[in-house]
Amino acid sequence: MKIALGTDMEGHVPNMVAEMLSKMGHEPVLFGAFNHKTAPWPKVAVEVAKGVANGDFEMGVLFCWTGTGISLAANKVKGVRAALCNDAETAAGARKWNDANVLAMSLRSTSEQIAKEILEAWFATAPSDDPDDIVCMEYLERIENERFR
Repeated sequence: MKIALGTDMEGHVPNMVAEMLSKMGHEPVLFGAFNHKTAPWPKVAVEVAKGVANGDFEMGVLFCWTGTGISLAANKVKGVRAALCNDAETAAGARKWNDANVLAMSLRSTSEQIAKEILEAWFATAPSDDPDDIVCMEYLERIENERFR
């Protein structure tokens, strides 16, 4: 699976995640601060999100200090469902019930071990086929297509 991986700050955990994705058989494509000390978090988020929404990547993984900014920015892109996950159960739930296609994590609070657990849960969980869950996702899609003032 081709995965867009972005971070706004260099760090050990994003590098470890890139290695882990490769070991899992995925093809990570790096965005943001992998080649620089820092990169603007909104730009990194939108680049990754647009790639996922356009179908260039099957999934995205993002990092910023808290994870909130980068997830909020990614969710501005139509068709992206970014989820900030701090543990494996949240990651599994985001995939199952929300069909999340972009995983966001905090550089501040995500250890290497927690990141591994989150990735394993994320990639091991498929979206739900429960009719009630599908109705919820269809509702969100309709809302996303409406114009608000």
